Amino acid sequence: MSKPDLLRRSRCRWILAIVLPILLIVVSLYSIVDGAIHIPFADLMAVLSGQQQSVYRTIIIDLRIPRVLVGMLVGACLAASGALLQGVMKNPLADPGIIGVSAGGGMAAMITMVMLPQFSYLLPITAFIGAFVTAIVIYVMAWENGASPVKIVLAGVAVNALLGAVTNGIMVVFSDRVQAVLPWLSGGLNGRSWHHLEFMAPYALIGLLLCLFAIQPANLLLLGDDSARLLGQRVELQRFLLIMLAALLAGAAVSVAGLVGFVGLVVPHMIRLWIGEDYRFLLPYSMIGGAALVVLADGIARSWFDPIELPVGILLAVIGAPFFLYLLKRKGAARS
Repeated sequence: MSKPDLLRRSRCRWILAIVLPILLIVVSLYSIVDGAIHIPFADLMAVLSGQQQSVYRTIIIDLRIPRVLVGMLVGACLAASGALLQGVMKNPLADPGIIGVSAGGGMAAMITMVMLPQFSYLLPITAFIGAFVTAIVIYVMAWENGASPVKIVLAGVAVNALLGAVTNGIMVVFSDRVQAVLPWLSGGLNGRSWHHLEFMAPYALIGLLLCLFAIQPANLLLLGDDSARLLGQRVELQRFLLIMLAALLAGAAVSVAGLVGFVGLVVPHMIRLWIGEDYRFLLPYSMIGGAALVVLADGIARSWFDPIELPVGILLAVIGAPFFLYLLKRKGAARS
């Protein structure tokens, strides 16, 4: 890489280190104050500082703050999961769905809500288990004297198709009960409370902290399997652990937010265009960027379409798909 490119990336890293946290704070405040009921900023500050009992206290403390915090964790987990998978698979198109998280979590949620409605209170844990177990099954199916990225992708495509077919079959057989499931399948943060945050936070925070230990092996795997082995790395073990970490992160997000897409695909890819592949910067920047994107999208979905609340997963797909196509076109033009 030329010296001007190195200087440009170094400058971009400093800029993003300042801009991304400020952006996260701004969109979080926006999501708290805006909505069907607009809350004056002065009242928000009064409630947060405990100076007075504002009429908006219940809305701020019990509804919007936990929803924003859940959105932050969901976005951070999905973006970190996507960044890890794109490096492990050596494929910038990889995202949490490629390891079966979406299909596994979706089918587990469908079974719980449609076939076993009496256990609906267990939805977060069943979706998490379904996502995590599916990722393990895909890795085992891809194993044959090692699990190469290509084999994992192919196994993921096959398992996703199978689980998707089973999910659609359940929806057809129990069509009278599907209405309650559709918002979850679309992905959203409607009704998320302190209870959901308490369930998700341990898994999410543990996964995000483990990302600190994933930086070095992720960087070494970028060199290629042979080069990593020459440096004394246990490539297959590291690849398995990184995929399981990505599954843990994505499973934690799916368990409370449903099938939210494009965060793990677009955010790491966009950050990578600015600062390069180095996971010392890519992982933390992706976490902050993913958190900001989900919180902003949820605030827009909740306030711009009043009185209808658009599921955030639909809005992210509408925004993410064209933007990602633009990135692909731009990257292809640059290579040519």
